[in-house]
Amino acid sequence: MDAATAEMVKTGFLDSVPFARTLGVTFTDLDHGRAVMRLPDDAAHHNHVGGPHAGAMFTLAESASGAIVIGTFGDQLNRAVPLAVSAEIRYLKLAMGDVTAEAVLGRPREEVVAELDEGRRPEFPVDIELRTNDGTVTGRMTVLWTLRPNKK
Repeated sequence: MDAATAEMVKTGFLDSVPFARTLGVTFTDLDHGRAVMRLPDDAAHHNHVGGPHAGAMFTLAESASGAIVIGTFGDQLNRAVPLAVSAEIRYLKLAMGDVTAEAVLGRPREEVVAELDEGRRPEFPVDIELRTNDGTVTGRMTVLWTLRPNKK
């Protein structure tokens, strides 16, 4: 994706997801099929052990997955609505400090668009890895998304 498109997606995403803005989530990288977002360390978002609250990390990971959907399927949004179907997260280690979420599209874009072209409601996973600044993996999440065709 070119720089102008990436900037448009980033700005549009943060404008339309106020909770991500409330947490201070920012983009580190964005391209077709991949998004990296960062949650800054903020005492207002800490849990009882001093790290980011599980809900804040969930929001970070889900936001990165949503950014992929918008960035990868933005040209399809005139005919379908993206919806999260389900999400599963595993917290593996205590996260301290800033947390980064790297999300990767789990199916080729062409397959998903082909199903939409056939009049079907495609589903596709986005896999997310949560890491601290030193690269320690602190969690993994998968969000299953769908593109619901607009009613005619």
